[in-house]
Amino acid sequence: MQKPLPDLLQEYDLPVGIFPRDATNYEFNEETRKLTVFIPSICEVGYKDSSVLRFLTCVTGYLEKGILSDIEGMKTKVIIWAKVTSISTQGSKVHFNTSVKKTRSRDAYEVLRDGIIVDKF
Repeated sequence: MQKPLPDLLQEYDLPVGIFPRDATNYEFNEETRKLTVFIPSICEVGYKDSSVLRFLTCVTGYLEKGILSDIEGMKTKVIIWAKVTSISTQGSKVHFNTSVKKTRSRDAYEVLRDGIIVDKF
């Protein structure tokens, strides 16, 4: 029996709300550190700092303490939609790396939120 995804993220010092609330199924290989998160439909989540993340139905990355790297299947809006390549934490900040580094307040991502279904990624 695996622990809930928010518990896993917390254990690795990442905010529990970086994935939509209905992303409850995941696979985590402790040897390779590969994390695969399954999301019922392509969706986007808006956060209290007005940022938006968009998700494919399968998001992968490599989980280490304070960082999710080599991400596939996630975008954020920075003027245009940009692929998120990694998420890292540093104290009260969360860094979203796309082609540019976007730093946001961590507390915006500490609450699970529902995703809104969108037509395309």
